[in-house]
Amino acid sequence: MATFFGEVLSVYSRAVEEDEEELDENEEDEEIRRELEKKREVHLNWSPEVSESLKSGNKLQCSDFILAVGHNAARFLSVYVLTSENWDTVGHAAVWNERSRAVTGITSEESACVFYRHKDNPSVLMCQATCYIAEDQLFQWTEKVFDCLQLRQLNVTVLSESPVAEYKTADYLCSSSAPFLRSLHTAAFSGQPVCTSLEQPNIVTGLPAAVLNHCEVHRIATVVYQCYSDVTGPDSVTMETFKPAITKLGKTIQLDPSPSTDVLRKFVRTTNIQSNLYI
Repeated sequence: MATFFGEVLSVYSRAVEEDEEELDENEEDEEIRRELEKKREVHLNWSPEVSESLKSGNKLQCSDFILAVGHNAARFLSVYVLTSENWDTVGHAAVWNERSRAVTGITSEESACVFYRHKDNPSVLMCQATCYIAEDQLFQWTEKVFDCLQLRQLNVTVLSESPVAEYKTADYLCSSSAPFLRSLHTAAFSGQPVCTSLEQPNIVTGLPAAVLNHCEVHRIATVVYQCYSDVTGPDSVTMETFKPAITKLGKTIQLDPSPSTDVLRKFVRTTNIQSNLYI
């Protein structure tokens, strides 16, 4: 560049250096994003027997898959089904996200996603999912789990729960009679649900919705039973609401009609008050 006096000056430009800095920052951001995506990947860890079968190209022969989402739904299976000791733990799903990495006061058993298989009837599979699965992980979880199952003649039953405050109805008496069940099912489901269909504009969300959508696309017979409860913590009355849904399966799963007090006490406990002016 020339000055008014004819002197030629070398001009320093930051254009190239700024572009290089932006490129470096973009590469760093991209690397962080890739690492985060890798860390948030859903991992299925199966027992050695199941793993060997899957590696050989054989999918799990499954006629009935029961998925319990939420603490009351999962504990219902623990109290009324798993106490029979006719079930083997065959795997679990490892999920890392913003909630699962920083949960305090919750044991690993309570924040788990565990798969069980019936000893006498290996085609019956159950899953208790009490861990939080983020929105970007729902598709992963569903795809990976169902990719391990033989889909032909598969029947899926989903037990889930939701606060009654989220239930939309013009009939106040209906919402005041909580807990109660509502159902949604795929077009391939030919049975008769044990309760009324979920009325519009109510919806199911989270993992139950992801499973229902996946099964609708792949034409898998699936029914979701959503329990609306006015109790936020573990509750024996809320658990019992799921009984008709499992009884509907007939001899596939045997329910314990009267679980012992010790079993109920183990899985039903009063939720601790986190904040109280008088403490």
